[in-house]
Amino acid sequence: MTEYDQTNKIGKYFVWIAWLLAIALLVFVFQGMLDQQYNPNSQPDIYLSDAGKAEVHLKQNRQGHYLTRGKINEQSVTFLLDTGATQVSIPAHIAEQLNLQSNGSYRVQTANGSVKVYQTRLNQLSIGNIFLYNIDAHINPAMQSDEILLGMSALRKLEFQQTGKTLILREQ
Repeated sequence: MTEYDQTNKIGKYFVWIAWLLAIALLVFVFQGMLDQQYNPNSQPDIYLSDAGKAEVHLKQNRQGHYLTRGKINEQSVTFLLDTGATQVSIPAHIAEQLNLQSNGSYRVQTANGSVKVYQTRLNQLSIGNIFLYNIDAHINPAMQSDEILLGMSALRKLEFQQTGKTLILREQ
């Protein structure tokens, strides 16, 4: 093999490496954009109302849903606001990560049919600068998503107002 062939071969390797790095960089950039479209509220906008009440302003995602980052017992989670859900509904795999204790079971009717869930209580739930305490919830082993349905057991403790594609949550 001549010196020219060896240099040519090394050059081809560097071209392949450059292409792979460029593709990896594009994936990294576009994944961030896709994540932002899926959950535009990873850091929700927080305000104080004229009356001094905590407010959080949420933007709709591309599907028209309101997702946001928040915390349960000081551990970060993702909430999907669901006014049709009676309680906060936590997938079992997330409840395990949060070390939630169950206190008996009962059946609930979901969009996917009847499901056995396990009652639990959340010491603290927060979104931005809004903090709620002693919230009834249930652990749902049938849920496979990574989002917690933020149902009316929490939302009824808030005022909420939709204006266009923005939802304003305000402490009562």
